[in-house]
Parts: sequence; structure tokens; C-alpha cells
Amino acid sequence: MFEVLPPAKPDLILSIMQLFREDQRTNKIDVSVGVYKDEAGGTPIMPSVREAEKRLYAAQDTKTYLGILGDMAFNSAMADLALGSSVERARVAMAQAPGGSGALRVLADLLYAARPGAIVHAPDPTWANHVPLISTSGLTLKPYAYFDAATGGLRFDAMMADLGKAQAGDIVLLHGCCHNPTGADLDMEQWRAVSDLIVARGLLPLVDLAYAGLGNGLDADVAGLRHLAGRVPEMVVAVSCSKNFSVYRERVGAALVVAKNAQEAALAQGKMSLIARTMYSMPPDHGAACVRLILEDPALKAQWRGELDAMRARMQGLRQGLATALARHSNARDFSFVTRQTGMFSRLPLSEGQAERLRVDRAVYLVPDGRINIAGLTQANTEAFARAYVETQ
Repeated sequence: MFEVLPPAKPDLILSIMQLFREDQRTNKIDVSVGVYKDEAGGTPIMPSVREAEKRLYAAQDTKTYLGILGDMAFNSAMADLALGSSVERARVAMAQAPGGSGALRVLADLLYAARPGAIVHAPDPTWANHVPLISTSGLTLKPYAYFDAATGGLRFDAMMADLGKAQAGDIVLLHGCCHNPTGADLDMEQWRAVSDLIVARGLLPLVDLAYAGLGNGLDADVAGLRHLAGRVPEMVVAVSCSKNFSVYRERVGAALVVAKNAQEAALAQGKMSLIARTMYSMPPDHGAACVRLILEDPALKAQWRGELDAMRARMQGLRQGLATALARHSNARDFSFVTRQTGMFSRLPLSEGQAERLRVDRAVYLVPDGRINIAGLTQANTEAFARAYVETQ
């Protein structure tokens, strides 16, 4: 039977990770995989999460199922985190999901069920997994102008022109903050303009919120999303806790639907239950329970926010150091865009074959499109990375 299957195309990031592991050079640098790393190159468990795990271990007395929609207290905490008081809670349908990816897939299936012919307008570029996650549900993606490689910022006028051609009922995919793969984000004035356009043209926003707190701070990172939620009659939001709680392997996420009213929210929640039942049946609990415990306890939540701020500050310092080092090694070429971008990622311009030269000649591993994980750098290797990048162009 299986001999008729075509060979699977290898995942680019996973292939790079494997090559990095096999590289015996002691000076190797990996800025490809999208996980937070500390100065020692590890991805530690946050102390607040470790404390929540201890409390969970002491108090939990069963491993039975919570239900198809998961931990509803966790879901409510995710709605608070993402939406705040921007919408009436009765209008919000919620489902716990296996990570942000699971939330995106549930929402994509929901949107297809509600409007099979809808077009999803996605930024160019967007996270690589957005395309298969959304298109597998049957929806069609169409790119809109977003990133300006020449400046490291946005092509905002072109973006607005493209979205101005979208038809009523179409879907607009937006990154809540810390755009992956570029780190180039909308500012609040631009969020307001996009919100006005979405309302005027009758579009439905699909917001992917995967890095809240790692850009300009937790409140600032959700401000655009909350403004949008307060303007539109309907929207959907996929929330991930992988990065900002550092619970990657626990697969912690939530799918949120803002409906026109409580009756339509109930319909959406019922449909998400059916989708989840046929996809994975029940979501995992451990990581979500830890996140819930953190957000329910004021002291633990304050501790977590302090740890999150420290991660963000470290990456901002690395951005400044990288921009300075790149400018120095390239004879004052302007790399200040790196400091204006936010979150874990930036996108550097690469010449033809440069990613391969960096890997083979300099033991530097990055994605061929130029995306780098800022958190993969350290104070000790930033200078070496900058020198290798400039000298291999």
C-alpha cells in the first residue's frame, strides 16, 4: 500500500537543526530554530512555570479528561490576556487547543465551515506554517504586500492598497505582534488605519498572537489587537503560550472567536467542539494548567511578567549589539532597522548562496530567506556572527 506514496519533502528548519547537531565545530552558531535561548544557549523552564508545576503536582488528584474544549478557566485567562475588556465576554467563544498551531487549524476549519469560498489575505511574507495549516482546511490564501526588504520596515501604503481590494466576507490574517519571520510590526496608528479599513470593507480578521510580551511589553503587544477587537463585529484569534511561557513541548494554545452576539458565539463554540472531536478529541492539560495557575495567582503572575520582561530586555540588548556589530564590519552600513524590529526574529538580506557559505565556511546556521532568531545569539558570539555575515556576502 505505502509504496505508492511520494517521498515527503523534508522540513527546512528540522533539516537545518539536524545539520547543526551533527556539526562538530565548537564555534558553531544556530539562529534558525524559533525558540528562546538564554546566554548559555539553553531553553530553560521559567521559574514561575516550575513553581506552578510543583503546585499542580501537589494538588492534582486525577488525569481524567477535562472535555473537548479543555480547561475553561484557562480559556477564560487566555481571553483576558488577549482581549482584556475590549469586547463583552458573552460574545467570545473559546476552545483550548494543542498549541497555537492547533488553534489556527481549528479556526481555519471553523471559517471554512462558515464561509467555504472565503479568501484569506496573508502578509508577504508570513510564518511558513500558516500556508499548510490554513490551506489544508480548504481556504484559499492570497498574499498582500507587507515587508520592505530594503528598509527592514513595512510597505504600509502597498498593504493598505492590497487590502482595499479585498471583498466583503474575506479574511485578513494579521500577526498580533513580533511578526514572524521579519520582526516588522504595525504601530498603533497603523493598527487604527487597518481597523478602519477592515470595518469599512466588511472583512473578518484572523489574528495570530504567538509572542505577546516579547516585543514592546505585554500590554503594548496586545494593544493593537484589543483596538481591533473593539471595532469589528466579528474576529478570530489564535493564542500560543509556547514562547512567552516557554512551554513549547506542552502544546498550549487557545482558539478565540468574537461573535456578533452571545447566540452566534454559542454556535461557534459548538462547531469548534465538533472540529476538535474529529481532529484530536481532547487537548493536553499539563501545560495549560500551569499557565492557568500562573495567571490566577497575583504573585505568580507578577513573577512571570518579570521573567518575561527579562527575556524581552535580553533580546533588545542583542538587537542593539547586532546592529552595532554589523555596521562596524560593513563600514557603517545602516542596520538600525534591526533595533526597530521586535520579538525573536529579524530578516537580513542574503546574497545568492550566502546561507550555504555561512554554514559550510563559518558554522553559522540560518534559514535561506534570511530570517534569524535573535535569541539564538549571545553576547559572546554576536561579533563572530556579524563578521561572518558581512564577509560572506
